[in-house]
Amino acid sequence: MTKTILALTAALLTCDVSAEVIVTRGRFNSVQVNLNVAGNNIVGDAANEPSIAVDPTDPSKMAVGWRQFDTITSNFRQAGNAYSTDGGATWTNNEVLDPGLFRSDPVLDFDAEGNFYYSSLSALDSAQMFKSTDGGKTWATPVSAFGGDKQWIAVDRSGGIGQGNVYQYWNRQFSCCGLADFTRSVDGAATFQSPVSITRPSTKWGTMSVGPEGTLYLAGSDLSAFRGHLFTKSTNAQDPARTPTFEVPQRVDLGGDTTFGGPVNPGGLLGQTWIATDHSDGASRGNIYILGSVNPPGADPVDVMFVRSTDGGETWSEPLRVNDDPTDNGASQWFGTMSVAPNGRIDVIWNDTRNDPAGPNGVMSEVFYASSDDGGLTFSAGEPVTPAFNPLIGWPSQNKIGDYYDMVSDNRGVNLAYSATFNGEQDLYFLRIDLPGAKSDLNENGFVDFEDITILLANWNQNVGAEQGNIISPDTTVVNFEDLTVLLADWTGPGPAGAPQAALNHPAVPEPSTFVLAAIAMLGMTFRAARSRRVRRVSSAGS
Repeated sequence: MTKTILALTAALLTCDVSAEVIVTRGRFNSVQVNLNVAGNNIVGDAANEPSIAVDPTDPSKMAVGWRQFDTITSNFRQAGNAYSTDGGATWTNNEVLDPGLFRSDPVLDFDAEGNFYYSSLSALDSAQMFKSTDGGKTWATPVSAFGGDKQWIAVDRSGGIGQGNVYQYWNRQFSCCGLADFTRSVDGAATFQSPVSITRPSTKWGTMSVGPEGTLYLAGSDLSAFRGHLFTKSTNAQDPARTPTFEVPQRVDLGGDTTFGGPVNPGGLLGQTWIATDHSDGASRGNIYILGSVNPPGADPVDVMFVRSTDGGETWSEPLRVNDDPTDNGASQWFGTMSVAPNGRIDVIWNDTRNDPAGPNGVMSEVFYASSDDGGLTFSAGEPVTPAFNPLIGWPSQNKIGDYYDMVSDNRGVNLAYSATFNGEQDLYFLRIDLPGAKSDLNENGFVDFEDITILLANWNQNVGAEQGNIISPDTTVVNFEDLTVLLADWTGPGPAGAPQAALNHPAVPEPSTFVLAAIAMLGMTFRAARSRRVRRVSSAGS
C-alpha cells in the first residue's frame, strides 16, 4: 500500500493535474469522466464528441468513448474510453485505444447480451470496430469496418432473425469505398461485409435505429441538396442471407435545416439528425421519431424540432417545437439529442442559451431536458439540468466543442454523456437524469404505485440491504421506515403529467390517502415482525 501511495504521489507531481469536477444543478449531479488513472482532472487536455453504451442486462455497467486531445495546442486526437460499474457514480479511465494512433468520431452501442461496440475512424483504414465483453474494462483488437466520415452504428436488439447484427453507415463524401456508404456484421463484429450503396439521394450527419420488428431506419440531412432531411428504411438488412437494400428516401419536413457553425459552435455542427423507435408494449409500439436542432424560418436561430410517424414512415406529423422559450428571444437550442425508454417515454436534451444575460448574442449554455409520455404528441416544459458554461473556451486547435452528445434511456431516467467547460477547459461529463420518484419505482413500470409499496415492505421484512438494491433513501443501509416515507411521498406526489402517481397508474382505485393509511398499518405489522431479525450491513473494512 505504501508503494502504491508513493507511486501515485510521484505521478501527480510529474504532470499537471487538478481535482476532478462534480457539478451540481438542483437535484442533478454531473460527474467528470475524462480523468487520469489517479482520478484527477488533466489540465490542458480536451474531450468531446462522447458516445455511451449501457449494459441492458446490468444497467450499472456502462462505457463512454470520446475524442481525446492530450493537449489543446494540437489537433491530434485519440480514442478515449472509460467504464463505470456503479451506474455512472464513478468512472475508471482506460488507456486510449491504440495509443499514438490518430482516431476520431467515436460511436458506441450495445447488444441485448450486454456486449459493447466502439466504432472509431482510424488513420489506418477508415473505420474500425472494437468490441468489449466485460462492460468496457477491456477492448478486443479492432477489425476493419470500412466506413467514412461521420459514421454511425446501430445494433439489432429486436429478438428477430437480425438479433445481434451490427450496422454502420457513413457520409459517402469521405468514404473508404467510392459511392458505398453502408456495411453490416452478422457475426458479432468479428467481420464486416463488403459495403453497399444506400439508395440515392444520400444523407449525411444522420443516425440509425432498429425497430421492434427488426426493420432498420435511417434519417439525416440531404447530402446533395444541402437542405432538408431524408428518411429511408431496409426491411431485409436483418436477414443474414440477403444483401441489404433500402427504399427510395423520402423527404421529411423537420421544420428547418441542420446547421453548421454559428456563434455557439463556430467550427462544428449545431446538432445532427436523430432517429429512434418505440419498443414498448403499448399503443405507441413501432412509432418512429426524428429530432434535430435546426434553423427554422424566421429570426429564431436554432430550435429543437420533432416529427413522428405511426405507420412505418409512410407519413409524418407536422414539426413540433420541443423547446418552450419565446420565439423572439434570439436564443439557440443546439445539440438536440433524443432517446426512447423501453416503456415508450421519449427523452430529449439540448444546450440552451435562453438564460444568458447577453441576450440574442449570448453563448452561455445550459443543458435542458424535456420528455414526452404520449408518443410525442406533447412534451414537458424544458428543465435546466446543468449550470451554464461557455462553449467557446478550451478548443483543441478546433473552434468547436465537437458535433454531438449521446444518451441512453431506461424506465427510470436518462444516462447522458456530454462535453462542457465548467472548469475552464473542455471536459467530458456523465449526468444521470432521474425522473421524479424514480428510485421509488421498484417495479420499473414508469410510475410509483401500490405494487412498489408491496415490494418495499417485502424487502424490509427480509432484511434486504443496499448491496441487493431497493434502497430509496441515500442515508440508509437496509430497507427501513425512512425508505417507506420517501416512497409514499413520491407516490402521492405529481407524476409525469402533473397528476398524482397513483391516479395515473391506477385510475380505478381509491384515493392515495386511503392507500397511505393502509400502507402505514401494514408497515406497523411488518416492522414488529421483522425488527427482531434485522441486521446492520457493515463494510468489508471492519465493523
